[in-house]
Formats: sequence, structure tokens, C-alpha cells
Amino acid sequence: MKLGIAVAPREALPSAFVVFRDDLKLNIGKAAALGYDGVELALLDASQVDVPEVKAQLDKLGLEIPMVSSGQVFAQGGLCFSSPERAVREEAVARIKGLVDVAVSFGAMVNIGRVRGPAEPGAGYADSEKRFIDGLREVADYAAPRGVVIAVEPVNRYEINFINRVDQAAGVIGKAGRSNVKIMPDVFHMNIEDRGIEAALVEFIDEIAYIHFADSNRLAPGMGHLHFPNIVFVLESLGYEGYVTVEILPHPDPDAAAAQAARYLRALIPRV
Repeated sequence: MKLGIAVAPREALPSAFVVFRDDLKLNIGKAAALGYDGVELALLDASQVDVPEVKAQLDKLGLEIPMVSSGQVFAQGGLCFSSPERAVREEAVARIKGLVDVAVSFGAMVNIGRVRGPAEPGAGYADSEKRFIDGLREVADYAAPRGVVIAVEPVNRYEINFINRVDQAAGVIGKAGRSNVKIMPDVFHMNIEDRGIEAALVEFIDEIAYIHFADSNRLAPGMGHLHFPNIVFVLESLGYEGYVTVEILPHPDPDAAAAQAARYLRALIPRV
């Protein structure tokens, strides 16, 4: 397994769940110094990253970008795939396609979290799901010839009412029918929604492409009650070789949070 940390540009929205929120070259340098293997870029749109500059910094320090995340796309104005408004859906899809173009430059994946949008209750659910699947297919079809995986992230019910559990993500992905669409579990959300973190990982490991780590309180691993030694053991026993990336709150401060996560997880996941 490889260890990553989520970062964002200096102008990122306050809602971005990242530790380092600064110049991307500086973020990458800090991540390298702490022993991370890669950084996840939390972006609002493609214009926020100078690809040649970032690639040069990555090459210099031996890091990679495994994921481009899209949470800010929804956070700014509610752009989402499930909206009843065509213009909103089209803008959300266009924004994700732009992130796919960024991901191509780094050999990264692109996540679909809250940008999927909420589901209308009752009789409206099927229409919401269909609109989401249509948008998911469009971005997946755009991403496939470019070698990019689209990773759908289940998110807990207190943040959105659609695709809260890993099995729900698997069900919707099955309906979409695109081989480059995978699951991106986050153990923070799994702790709220799934019957068992380890059981869900075992059941759906073949569809899992990437994983977020945060403790039960969204702080660095080791600062809450999740049993990370057992989670890591299960992932290793399943042969998972992808990234576990910390998406945590910057408490007590960004440097301390990032160092705590690296120190705790490196004891469980030695660098190879």
C-alpha cells in the first residue's frame, strides 16, 4: 500500500477537507518531508493547477498524484449530476471533464463524491438516480480513452442523502455499466453508515480503487476510536496495493495533523 495526503491550493473553499491549503509546490514539499508517497489534489476546477510546475516538483521529490478530488465542485453553488436543471447538470459534467484532463497529466483518478448530488425523496428517487447515472456514464466515457478511473465515494447521510454505503455505490456502479468506474470508500463515512468497515472492504475489494483514511472524529488516524491496525491488516490480507490517503481536519494545526497521520500510519504501513 501507498500513503497519501489530501491537499488544496491556497484559494480552496473553506469546506475543503484538507490538511495543507497553500501553494501546491509547498504542499508537495511538506508531504515529501513527512514521508508520504503522494498527494491528492482537491480542486474546484482545472485552472487551479499549473501542470508543468507541479509535475516538475513531483519528479524532483519522487512523489505522485494518485487522485484529483471534486468535493469543491458541489460545495460551490451546488453543481451536481442529479439536479433537475439541465444547465446545472451540464456544468457539473463539464467541470469533472476538466478535472479528468488534469488527471491525465498525472496518471491520476478522479473522484465523484457529493458532486453526484442529492436524491429527491419518494417517487423522485428513480429520476435522481437516472440523472446521476447519465452524468456518470458521460464522464466515464470521456475518461476511459484517456486511461482515467472515476471513483465514486459513498458519503454519510448527514452530508448527502444518496449513496451513503459501499454496497449502494456498488449497486449504482453496476447500473452504470462502465468498467472504469470504481468505488472509493472513506472509513470515516463507513464508520457511520456501513455495518462493518472490514466486512465491507472484504465484500467489495475487487471494485475498490482508492481509500480515504480519517479517524472517527475526522482527525488524524490515532486520534479517535477506529481500529486502524485491523483495517490495515484486512487490506493487506486482501492484497490491496493502492493508496490509503488521509483526508482529515487540520487540527491542532496543519503541520501537527499531517505529522501525526504519517507517524501513526507509517508504523502500520512501512514504506517500500
